[in-house]
Parts: sequence; structure tokens; C-alpha cells
Amino acid sequence: MPSRNNATAGVSSSKVKYSKLAESDDGYIDLQFKKHTPKVPYKAIALATVLFLIGTLLITISALLLTGYINSTYSDTTWPVLIIGILVFLPGFYHLRIAYYAARGYRGYSYDDIPDFDD
Repeated sequence: MPSRNNATAGVSSSKVKYSKLAESDDGYIDLQFKKHTPKVPYKAIALATVLFLIGTLLITISALLLTGYINSTYSDTTWPVLIIGILVFLPGFYHLRIAYYAARGYRGYSYDDIPDFDD
């Protein structure tokens, strides 16, 4: 049966930071309460902006088609354009709102709430 002591066999490229434990162990350490600066997910915010703009464009086009401002020969395509526009608009708006509130420093909002692409 192979031994399990291979964990300490020269793996020095770890990103984990270690600290010394306190003498009196009451179950908590200081690093537990240290605030870290969140990484801004620029790619996710850019994707949310693109989704927001495409959704806004599709909703505007479908509204113009519904009101008759744009004359359409195929009027049956108006409702699918509106539905796709809403489905694209909502996630873009939601993530842009979180990014805006996090950038302004509102309490309860953080960049950690936006899914990242794990660069």
C-alpha cells in the first residue's frame, strides 16, 4: 500500500497563504475575519453589457413592429423577437445592476455575486 506522505514532497508553487496559529485557541483565527479585495470580473461585465444592449435593441424593434411604425410583411415574427429580447435583456440588466452597486460601494453588493469565467 503506498504511503500518503507525497503532499509535502516539494510542492512549493501553491497559492495558499499560511499563518501561525495563536497560542490560545478559542476556535477562531484572525485571518477568518480579514476582508479581501474582490477581483473585478471585466469579461463578465462586458458580456452583461452586450446582452443588455442586444436585448434593448430587440425589444425596441419588436415594440416598433407591434405599433406599426415599422411596416412588416411577416408580422408573425414580432412576438418571438420580443420574447428573445426579454430573455436576453434580463440577465444583462441584472448583472449590470450588481456591478454598478458593487462599484458604488452599496452594502450587500459585491463583485463576488457576478459569475466569473475563471481566467
